[in-house]
Amino acid sequence: MSSETGWIISSRSTGNGGSCVEARRQDGRIEVRNSKAREAGTVVFTVEEWDSFLFGAKRGEFDQLLTD
Repeated sequence: MSSETGWIISSRSTGNGGSCVEARRQDGRIEVRNSKAREAGTVVFTVEEWDSFLFGAKRGEFDQLLTD
């Protein structure tokens, strides 16, 4: 398996160019960026950190951030 992938756009992103999150695997790490502000840079995670984040998100650990 290749250690690099192209950018993947979130399926939750809107089709009209808003709320777009992109991610890719690069040099054994996961990079995440805002597709509307690519020049702002990326947030970089280890594969283990990314796996832990996704696991927590799927379990609802961050749901309280969505409520006022």
